Amino acid sequence: MPRPKTYPDAHPAPSPSPSPFLSPAPAPAPAPATYTTELVTDEHGFAELAPEWGRLYRRCAAATPFQSHAWLHSWWRSYGGRGRLRLLLARDGRELVAAAPLTLVRGPVPALVPLGGAISDYADVLLDDERGEGAVAALTEGLSAAARTALIDLREVRPGSAAERVYDRWHGPRYRVSGSLCLELPAAPMDELVARLPSAKAQQRARAKLRRLEALGVGSRAVLPGEVDAALSRLLELHRLQWQGRKVTGEHLRPRFREHLVRAVGPMVRSGDAVVTEFRMDDEVVAVDVTLLSRRLAGGYLYGAHPRLRERKADVAVMLLAACAEHARAPERGTLSLLRGNEPYKHHWRPEPAWNQRLLLARRRTTPLLAAALCDVAARRRGKELLHRRQERKEPDGGGRT
Repeated sequence: MPRPKTYPDAHPAPSPSPSPFLSPAPAPAPAPATYTTELVTDEHGFAELAPEWGRLYRRCAAATPFQSHAWLHSWWRSYGGRGRLRLLLARDGRELVAAAPLTLVRGPVPALVPLGGAISDYADVLLDDERGEGAVAALTEGLSAAARTALIDLREVRPGSAAERVYDRWHGPRYRVSGSLCLELPAAPMDELVARLPSAKAQQRARAKLRRLEALGVGSRAVLPGEVDAALSRLLELHRLQWQGRKVTGEHLRPRFREHLVRAVGPMVRSGDAVVTEFRMDDEVVAVDVTLLSRRLAGGYLYGAHPRLRERKADVAVMLLAACAEHARAPERGTLSLLRGNEPYKHHWRPEPAWNQRLLLARRRTTPLLAAALCDVAARRRGKELLHRRQERKEPDGGGRT
């Protein structure tokens, strides 16, 4: 392994070149410190990082549950490619103070992309909030060295993320484009969320739906850690049942996703990074939900609900939101995220839009890769626009979901 590089914390950062996509780099911290970086490329080394990764995760307020070790390591076991793991670590002595969990993607545009893939709503790096700009500089320079001839492509980065500090510090070509839309509510009790509705009539309807759930005897409880595996199996079976005969995310029905979810969520429940909720009616489990938790946000990730709930005129969305709102209540937790997706039922609650970002970072030698990635982004956007126009031109009865 190459000799670790050291980064003095008191060394001033060069001023970034002017760009409409950048904020000025923050001033360096006054206290000197020396950081080293290392690259972990084997799964065994990844597994052994769990305790110190967990400590760093707790010290990074911007982190989401998708940056927890349990989630990322489980994802790698289900989805990772042999020889492609790239975990960049920055240390102060032996203490882990920054980390970038990445994997190498080969192809026309070789790139280092975040672990977590399409089943994770947010990606990010981890930075110790108590450290100065030296830790940011160490991680940034380490990423530049680790990238070699690949592009760094940080997808689905949440606004306010730690990765934005790396982007601001980057000295080579870079570009920021929009990612997926996420919708967010305040982490407030259900009665306050109902009060956000735009009219008294809408508020009355929401309260009537809550009373309907109560009249049906729908009750909920948080599953104990020892019951998580069985509850998740029930969730996935209910999820399959509720979407039977309709368009569904196919990955959620595959064995590798089941293995990942069960393997990840159990430890996350034990560490307080997730809660699994069972809903019962007539002494039978009729729905199961997974809510993921971090310091600043809670997000309803996946649920399964028996069709009988809708047959009995129970509003499943209201039921799930009420449970998620209860779990979201914590001193620093200000956001109840509805995660990715622009479904109409979410807008009923007047959420705030929060666009994820895609941060593209290149070295001088890999500038052509950045240009190729931007061409691909533009082509995909044009394709989506054309598809949208075609759908708009269809006759009223010419298609749509059944």
